Amino acid sequence: MSDCLFCRIVRGELPCSKVYEDDEVLAFHDIHPVAPVHFMLIPKLHIDTLADAQESHRDLLGRMLLLAPRLARQQGLEDGFRTVINTGRGGGQEVFHLHIHVIGGGNIPPMVRRS
Repeated sequence: MSDCLFCRIVRGELPCSKVYEDDEVLAFHDIHPVAPVHFMLIPKLHIDTLADAQESHRDLLGRMLLLAPRLARQQGLEDGFRTVINTGRGGGQEVFHLHIHVIGGGNIPPMVRRS
């Protein structure tokens, strides 16, 4: 998609602060971090949302999930981190190019409050 923000980053049309890059995946720091460490992994292949992923994307998605902890450790997150995939408008997705947020450091509040 030519006007997709993340596709433009992949093509080098927009700058990013890279964490990692290979032939299929790009990881870069979020420009609006919610924690001391906050980066995203994206496939270079445009996939709108996780709900749009197909069987043919299985290896790519698996590589991304296995890469997340390695990159988290490299970014200093030895004690744990949170991964978030917002899916669709109802799931809070803002950029419609599949991405995995990796968030950590500092005091990360629980995702769900328990009574």
